[in-house]
Amino acid sequence: MDFIITLVNGLSMGGTYAMIALGYTMVYGIAKMLNFAHGDIIMIGGYAILVGLSVNPLLAVLFSMLFCMLLGVLIERVAYRPLRGSSPLAVLITAIGVSYLLQSIILAIPQFGADTHYVVIIKDLGSLQIGEVLIGYDTIITLAITIVVMVSLTLFIKFTKTGRAMIAVSEDRDAARLMGINVNFIITLTFAIGSVLAAVAGFCSLLDTPWLEPYYGSLPGIKAFAAAVIGGIGSIPGAMLGGILLGIVECLCNSVQEIAPYTIAIEFIILILILLVKPTGILGKKRREKV
Repeated sequence: MDFIITLVNGLSMGGTYAMIALGYTMVYGIAKMLNFAHGDIIMIGGYAILVGLSVNPLLAVLFSMLFCMLLGVLIERVAYRPLRGSSPLAVLITAIGVSYLLQSIILAIPQFGADTHYVVIIKDLGSLQIGEVLIGYDTIITLAITIVVMVSLTLFIKFTKTGRAMIAVSEDRDAARLMGINVNFIITLTFAIGSVLAAVAGFCSLLDTPWLEPYYGSLPGIKAFAAAVIGGIGSIPGAMLGGILLGIVECLCNSVQEIAPYTIAIEFIILILILLVKPTGILGKKRREKV
């Protein structure tokens, strides 16, 4: 029974990682850049929820999603769009700079600062008992949201005109532009969707760990990036698979007292081993680079 509970918790945590990893993998797959500020957008989303809770929990979550979407669009327009065509190193350094900027903004706001805030979105969620297994409703909510998000995003990419335009831009940006696709709009939309997913992931994460501080999104962001690489960065199914795998591994390691202190090390050892065997990730594919 303990194993089943650990597995369910792993699926829940993995779902959160998968939602964050989807943001990484979409931006990389379409815009060909690594947005290392993505984890900090989760943190900003958490503070947006904290502000909105004074009105209504549901409105707080919706406000967080809207605010993160606008923030993602702003970051793409101001920080990343001018660097298109620049070296990957320049983009990487800029992304790190944006990450520290977002953290510094929160630290500079007197109401927030470096203090840790206790964020209760839904009080007394309770648990659901299935046989002898007791599953928290926070876990059920996270799993349900994860499934809905993953199915919706997959259907959107495969069966809508905008989704097919995203695929076209990811394959060949210049050819897509010649076919009449607005590449700037597609890339901006990708950042907007990724940022909304970050806000949703922040909501799910706060259900499980309701403690918010300026560096709240740093470690989940790094783990989700590892999940995206494990699954195959640029692949939506890969991001899902990598996130779920990492969440299950983390919960299984934390359930064993002797190896719990080394959980993060084990996760990144798995990342290294997978990349040694398959450098593109589990579901990743080699791409031909145009010369």
